[in-house]
Amino acid sequence: MPNSVKWLGHAACQITTEKGKVILIDPWITGNPSCPVKKEDIKQADVILVTHDHFDHVGTDIPDLVNATGATVIGQPELVKNLQGAGVKAENIIFGMGMNIGGQVEVAGIKVTMTEAVHSSGAGEPAGYIITLEDGKTIYHAGDTGIFGGMEILGKIYDIELALLPIGSVFVMDPLQAAHSLTLLKPKHVIPIHYGTFPILVQDAEGFISLAEEKAPETKVDAIKPGEEVQV
Repeated sequence: MPNSVKWLGHAACQITTEKGKVILIDPWITGNPSCPVKKEDIKQADVILVTHDHFDHVGTDIPDLVNATGATVIGQPELVKNLQGAGVKAENIIFGMGMNIGGQVEVAGIKVTMTEAVHSSGAGEPAGYIITLEDGKTIYHAGDTGIFGGMEILGKIYDIELALLPIGSVFVMDPLQAAHSLTLLKPKHVIPIHYGTFPILVQDAEGFISLAEEKAPETKVDAIKPGEEVQV
């Protein structure tokens, strides 16, 4: 079974590895107008990654998802402390207290490195994740961010197979910044996310697709719809 990445709408994503492990990122399910599933539909999760403490990323479903699946939650200490207050047990949090930017952990054979992001957060700081799967392929979820110079360093350190990049503007990169970030990260594939959820955001990926073809023609754009998936 090949690795696959499914977009669940907004910034929520589900990675299923070739060995059957499931990673959820920012699983804002309930209340997400573009999410095609309900939390009850999610039967397995081995790891849950949370990029930052905003309602459209941490959501309200994580305690129920953890109770149903036994997943390990990864996030910053201040954020996971709030999740403990919401009912997530310390035994289901990485090290019982979270991790921070620059650190790498391994869970269920999957290596997770927390990266910086340029944004804001209710608790802790915004972050992104470099996810190295069992077969060595690397996926980068940028979290909510503007473009920043450190993306070039990430592109040099990691051979990024797939980048999940926000393009919606207003709160995150606009299509121009997101397209230019491809020249820094140099991923083989990119899935645009965090757009179309609310009227205030960029509504479609067409502008990003055109700019990406111009600035980074070597990167394949997979502009999928919520509920669709690509193989990695």
